[in-house]
Order: sequence, then structure tokens, then C-alpha cells
Amino acid sequence: MNKPSLLACGEVLWDLFPTGARFGGAPANFACHAALQGAGAAVLSAVGDDPRGNEALAILERFGLDTSLVQRLADAPTGSVKVTLDAAGKPGFEIEAHSAWDRISWTDALEARMADFDAVYFGTLCQRSALSRATLRRVVDLAKSRSLCRVLDVNLRKPFYDAALIRDSVALASVLKLSDDELPEVAAACGVASGGEPEKILCALLARFALDLVVMTRGACGALLVSPDQVVDQPGIPATVVDTVGAGDSFTAAFTVGILRGEALDTLLRRACETASAVCSQAGAVPDRA
Repeated sequence: MNKPSLLACGEVLWDLFPTGARFGGAPANFACHAALQGAGAAVLSAVGDDPRGNEALAILERFGLDTSLVQRLADAPTGSVKVTLDAAGKPGFEIEAHSAWDRISWTDALEARMADFDAVYFGTLCQRSALSRATLRRVVDLAKSRSLCRVLDVNLRKPFYDAALIRDSVALASVLKLSDDELPEVAAACGVASGGEPEKILCALLARFALDLVVMTRGACGALLVSPDQVVDQPGIPATVVDTVGAGDSFTAAFTVGILRGEALDTLLRRACETASAVCSQAGAVPDRA
């Protein structure tokens, strides 16, 4: 599978930094980085019929992404997030309510396209609204019925989640990606004891939900991966950090493409960490040019 095909589901938005607006949204970032890794990717989302929506579509298309499943809404704005950075470059977020990506609808065209994909990527944030949550879960249910790879990238942003949302999302996935910061809350939501070593917690999540893989990012300390028969501990890749926005999304893109190409787990995990390290050394989640 030299050119795997992926569907990235969820928010397309603009990160409003003190220095200006930059294109973002975890699924959009994921799709752009998947394309940079040589995959074919489509985006399922919604944007407003406004200048930011127009520019977002132009950026996605510049990366060679299929935008035919991005819905245009005349009565809802393209999403935005106010981003603040601490001294270590770690972001804080203030997410605009009632954005276009809260209103992603199921369509016949979407159902017809599901046969085109090898994997589906989804997160928790886009499930904050009932409509987008129902659409995303219908997509993932259909992917599950077809035995497609289903990558859940946990993205916990208060107050837009609860334990049931986390648990139900993990149950739909075949691959779970989360951060070390998110691990205690995900473990608690899933009924897994969180007081032990991270490896044991990840293995418990893997077994409880019959997952194929669980991978946890650890910032500068790299990543830890567990499968039913293997544990891979990848040290961090040094970087001069400008900001960390989008690093996790680029990691997940490289990781997912590696899975679909059948790469060895240690190889794809190292490449995913290298990709995330490179993103940390630049401003914003995706490069200015594809």
C-alpha cells in the first residue's frame, strides 16, 4: 500500500495567536501532514461561507487534499480558537462556540465515498455538538463494519467532553493515540486503574477495548507504544521549540501512514517522533508551503 487513502473527520479552524491567525484544527493538521507523508487524504468538516472558510479550503487544496466533503455553511462562521503560549511554548486554548464544524451533516455522498478509504481519523473535540457527534460516529461505525483502521486522537478541551464521550470513542477505535497529560483522565473514564506504570495502563486499555495499538506521546521524552505482542519505547528527538501546536497531529499522521504501509513499529514510531520534533521547531501547525 504505497499511497494509503485516509479520511480525516472533524474541525477545520483558525488558531488566533498573539502574532496573528494561523490555519489549524487537529483533523486538518493531520490531513496536511498525511499528505506530506505521501498519503492521499480527504477532509470531512464544515466551514463558513466567509473569507476564513475560503482561505482554509485553499490551504487544504494546496496540500493536495480532497475537499469535496467539506461542507459550506452560510449561517455559521468558520471556527476559530484564541491561542496563548506559556514560557515553554505549550499552548492554551479558548475555543469559539457554535462554529461551522459543530454542524457536520451526514450525506449520501459521504456514504458513497467510504469505500475509497483505508483508514478514518477522528477525535473527541468535534463531538462537542450532537449533530457532528452523530455524523462522526456514523462514519466510524461504517468504517468498523468494513474493518478499516480507525484512529482516535484524544483531544481533551474543557468543558467539551465527559467520561462517556471518551469511553464511547475509544470503543469505536482500533488505534488509540493520547498524550501523557491525557492518560489519567482517559484511564479513569475507561475504568482502568491509573496509579501504575504508564506501560501497564496502556496495556490495560489495549486489552479492555481489543485495540490493535495504543500509543502515548510524552512531549520532549518521545513516545510509548503497546500492541498485543510488543512494547516500543522511543526516546525524544531534540528540537529547538518555537511552539508545540500541531506537533501531536503531525506525529499521528506519520504514525498512521506508517501503519497502513506495514512498517515495523519501532521504525514508524521513530519517524513519527522525528516529524513532531520538526514541527515544534516552526511556528504554527503546518508549513506555509506544501
